[in-house]
Amino acid sequence: MHTILGAGGPVANALTKELLDNNQTIRLVSRRPVDIKGNNLSWKKADLLNYNEVQEAAKGSTVIYLCAGLVYDINVWREQWPVIISNVINVTKENNARLIFFDNVYMYGLVNGPMTEGTPYHPSSEKGKVRAAIANTIMDEVKAGKLRATIARAPDFYGTSSKNSFFDMMVLDKYAKKQNAQWMGDPNKLHNFIYIPDAGRAMYLLGQSPDSDNQIWHLPTAPVMTGHQFIELAARIYGVKPKFMRIRKVMLWLIGLFNKVIAGAVEMFYQSSHDYIFNSDKFEKAFNFKPTSYEDGIKEVARTIYKPL
Repeated sequence: MHTILGAGGPVANALTKELLDNNQTIRLVSRRPVDIKGNNLSWKKADLLNYNEVQEAAKGSTVIYLCAGLVYDINVWREQWPVIISNVINVTKENNARLIFFDNVYMYGLVNGPMTEGTPYHPSSEKGKVRAAIANTIMDEVKAGKLRATIARAPDFYGTSSKNSFFDMMVLDKYAKKQNAQWMGDPNKLHNFIYIPDAGRAMYLLGQSPDSDNQIWHLPTAPVMTGHQFIELAARIYGVKPKFMRIRKVMLWLIGLFNKVIAGAVEMFYQSSHDYIFNSDKFEKAFNFKPTSYEDGIKEVARTIYKPL
């Protein structure tokens, strides 16, 4: 039984597709119904803050994937993430299951050079401090021999219709509509993005590989490019001129005065104003996995999601 806690989000959906394609038994768990159908697939309502509901939803699990996302508000994160992690760890132990936690890179903070699995935690933000505490809680249980768990880390992503990605929302969707794009931060800096189907496939592979337990993995991600290179590539694929407006920190701050979600993004601006280099060599070598190129990924997005007018 493969149980996905926090079903319905981009990564959870990509993972669900991989599990369905490989005829696995799946239980989706979320507060709201998920519109996915398939053989050996069921949905269970549960609030991850409610231990009894999580306990009931996870009964019989062999692998538990935690793919939950919370409202982008530091107060919510501080209050809810410790409760969720505690609930999930205890339920994983009760079922003698394996836990795979989908994580981000906030705990690393501003890194001078590539981010690897061995990069120390020096969070540059309050959200990064919360994510570091989550990771440490999981790995402390692993080191104590009380939990079988994997942390699967990914950078910013693209390739989803949910528009949770600034590259999807501010570049690909704009060019699909023949509008000027927007770029967050400095377009001269390096950045990389994981293609959502690659993230789903990688999560599936970790779930199928008990030998990968009890460590951190960076999920397969294509090499870095500059913002200008991303803009030019996307514009060529969509057949438009590479016109864009640069979003600066002060603009984000001003918008954040009226939008709490945007306000929550201001402290993360360092990720866009400095080089952001995510290294996934470890995973690529261990699983013989070649990440989807940006050329192929953006072409597929243009064909299936943000179709040009």
